[in-house]
Amino acid sequence: MISKLPRWVEYGSFLLALVAGLVNSVGLLGFKHQSISHISGTAALLGAGIANSPWSDVFHLLIVLLSFVIGSAISGYFLRSGALKLGSNYSGLLCLEAVLLLAAVYFLDDNSLYGHYLASAACGLQNALATTYSGAVVRTTHVTGIFTDLGIMLGAKLRGEEFDQRKALLFLLILGGFIFGATLGAYLFNILKFQALYIPAGICLLLALSYSVYKMKVDCAPSD
Repeated sequence: MISKLPRWVEYGSFLLALVAGLVNSVGLLGFKHQSISHISGTAALLGAGIANSPWSDVFHLLIVLLSFVIGSAISGYFLRSGALKLGSNYSGLLCLEAVLLLAAVYFLDDNSLYGHYLASAACGLQNALATTYSGAVVRTTHVTGIFTDLGIMLGAKLRGEEFDQRKALLFLLILGGFIFGATLGAYLFNILKFQALYIPAGICLLLALSYSVYKMKVDCAPSD
């Protein structure tokens, strides 16, 4: 499946992973140390909270999870074409992610939990977008699966199987983007606080524009 993806997917995956790492870093520093771009930890906190925390905290965590699912559902609704096919909805969804992040800044600056929910929805939307395009091969908002896949690939290589260098490169770019984004997010949060989310919003808009230009060139290219 990786071999069928266009070459620019590596760069796009790096930037989307950077966006997720940055958003998650801001979340960990500013949202009561809760993750935003992935929900395994949030689900664990919800389970622990049911036993030990006030119901207001449990309800908050539940809404965070639901927000991620709603964001994913938005992508699932608009991305009706199969994986590996160009479609104008990708640019629109990236713009919507940017809007959600910008709106999150507005509410977070006002100490409103709605900002947390909007940021979670933005990450759910992005993860579903990347998953749908790549055929469930690429996920950019969390890296547990990426580390697992790299381990599997290394084990298979030691067993004598062929090593997929392009797939490994893609995974390394996603890991590097996520970690670099988290580092950048921590640095920017110390300076800009929640307004650091303007940076990932801007990246999403840049990606949307780049994708639109790419699609236009492909549509205008003469067919053989």
